[in-house]
Amino acid sequence: MNLLEVNAVSKTYGTGEAAVNALKNVSFSVPKGEFVAIVGESGSGKSTLLNMIGALDTPTSGNVLIDGKDIFRMSDEKLTIFRRRNIGFIFQAYNLIPELNVEQNITFPVLLDYKKPDKAYVEEILTVLSLQDRRNHLPRQLSGGQQQRVAIGRALITRPMLILADEPTGNLDSQNSSEVISLLKTASKRYQQTIIMITHNRSIASTADRVLQMSDGVLTDLGGYAE
Repeated sequence: MNLLEVNAVSKTYGTGEAAVNALKNVSFSVPKGEFVAIVGESGSGKSTLLNMIGALDTPTSGNVLIDGKDIFRMSDEKLTIFRRRNIGFIFQAYNLIPELNVEQNITFPVLLDYKKPDKAYVEEILTVLSLQDRRNHLPRQLSGGQQQRVAIGRALITRPMLILADEPTGNLDSQNSSEVISLLKTASKRYQQTIIMITHNRSIASTADRVLQMSDGVLTDLGGYAE
């Protein structure tokens, strides 16, 4: 069974002559554990598509199924809980809480769900991300690469089925970019998580299992490479 199914999703902003068709009848599916990259120029619709998959925005038409559940048929409350427990987000800007240290930032989504963090799993994540000796550091005391690793840890902590990464290497140099992509691939294989990553960098995209291209709101499947 596919973990993710996007069916004929369209998104129009505005009306009449001012209408902008950001997504045009987009359909694709992703099996569990696959690492998919979506490439495209700025304004191509790739961020809009990611927001639809993550239920951060609502499509004008079409539907999105995650683990067989039509997310836009859920009530707002159920959708909020489903998203918090099943979708991990990694943003280009890291979005760490400046007053919290590394370990607290990673465990924050679990506390938000009124649960206790699994200490063994927290240690595993810190080890996998090479952050053991940074656990008590605040975000301002970390490099960009280290902050992005914390953001990955925060996305992993709830053991989500799906991880959505929005330009996760956009603020990083080439070495840190390679490390972050390697960590995402490790997470995909180690925890059997499905990852959707958007990027404008085709060399980074080529490391994914499959590459999709957005252009003017239309999606094309490029297969296993980004030529």
